[in-house]
Amino acid sequence: MHKTATVILAAGSSTRLGLPKQLLAYNGKTLLQHAIDEAAKAGADPIVVVLGFKAEEISETIKRNNVELFINAGWEQGMASGISGGVGKALQLDEKLEQLIITVCDQPFVTASLFNELKKVQRETQQHIVACAYADTIGTPVLFTKKYFSHLQALTGEEGAKKIVKTNMDDVAAVEFSPGEIDIDTVDDYDGLVQTE
Repeated sequence: MHKTATVILAAGSSTRLGLPKQLLAYNGKTLLQHAIDEAAKAGADPIVVVLGFKAEEISETIKRNNVELFINAGWEQGMASGISGGVGKALQLDEKLEQLIITVCDQPFVTASLFNELKKVQRETQQHIVACAYADTIGTPVLFTKKYFSHLQALTGEEGAKKIVKTNMDDVAAVEFSPGEIDIDTVDDYDGLVQTE
């Protein structure tokens, strides 16, 4: 069994929402805490949380002593620096890491069983990227084996991990995750989510 790190991207400023989405409450915990807890339940080691906007305020709300933080000073330049830094931090913590999962904090229906399914499909297919499929696209959470660690660390500007997925489709397996299309970008999104509690 390969040890799997999880990198949780939580550095953005939630401009369309008007307040930090990382701290929105759902089912008794913040969206960020939910992502951390599900990663932990799936046995993630290490768990790296990438923070940027309001990093100090958000870090104070995190309840787990085995979470490592990567504070991305360049968060305003785009997602790439957070991915690159988060992956670098995970490798610094465990240089023998074989695979990692990149996830975000605003997909409220991400679960430990989904993370475990990504790992299972990777073992079964031997593909080096396993992404979630929803709403006619593929995206996070997404598992990468070490074959792509250097690609992730080389991302720049606004580029996200999806660029690597799309340019290596022959090396991608997909896991159906229809609730993945629900993410929280606006007040209306959040209001809709709260009504499902």
